[in-house]
Amino acid sequence: MLSYRHAFHAGNHADVLKHWIYSLVLDYFNQKDKPYWVMDTHAGAGVYQLESAMAHKTAEYREGIARLQQATDRPQTFAIYMQAVQALHHKISPQVYPGSPAIAMHFLRDSDKLRLFELHPADHALLTEYVAPFKRQVQVAMKDGFEGIKACLPPPTKRGVVLIDPPYELKEDYQRVVDCIKESLKRFATGTYLVWYPLLQRPEPALMIEKLQALNTDYVHVTLHVSQPGADGFGMFGSGMLILNPPWTLANQIEPCLPWLASTLAQDASANAQMQVRIR
Repeated sequence: MLSYRHAFHAGNHADVLKHWIYSLVLDYFNQKDKPYWVMDTHAGAGVYQLESAMAHKTAEYREGIARLQQATDRPQTFAIYMQAVQALHHKISPQVYPGSPAIAMHFLRDSDKLRLFELHPADHALLTEYVAPFKRQVQVAMKDGFEGIKACLPPPTKRGVVLIDPPYELKEDYQRVVDCIKESLKRFATGTYLVWYPLLQRPEPALMIEKLQALNTDYVHVTLHVSQPGADGFGMFGSGMLILNPPWTLANQIEPCLPWLASTLAQDASANAQMQVRIR
């Protein structure tokens, strides 16, 4: 199934959570001179026009990145992420939002590599066009990222970040994430893995997280609830990020900012953000 297009949701509350944490992780990896690889299993189109017909139809960015841009009390910890967003504004347009590939490319140094996987033909074409000037460092494959990632692990540098955020159109995707992480850890036990997932009124997301937390791996787990679950049982009311083998600084960067993030992105009075940590 290839009906999902992230352009409808670009810059929403889930993107803010995902890309803020992603930016913190990549910034940490840049603090050492040794090169690293970044791998993205479901890369999307790379960048998104917020005034396009698709983005404007739902305008979810207005309750996401737009609120951070308007905030006057934004914590310093968000500066790295906001710089990545603003860099694209200067390069292209203030009406553009960076997808995960553009976020990664902002942090990429000359010695680092980026491997992207995207199956949707239209998004693959847009992504390929966007990264074309950087083909020495960036490769795009029109391939199932769950399978494609196997050939990338372990990266030659033995340092790497893997982002896994499928559309979860099929309930099987949740188990595929678990299987992908298990297989990846066998190949590259020291890699840092980021798993994004939606908060929904169905059992699969919670069961996936339970299985991943049962692995013998340190983690930081962040959830952001922006609203109460819908009375009809449908719709996403927040999202979560599970970071396996996280940077040792990550939890301390995130935790103080969670009340502010929940308050800023709140869609009703029930909004809250939580964090669980296991570091041994």
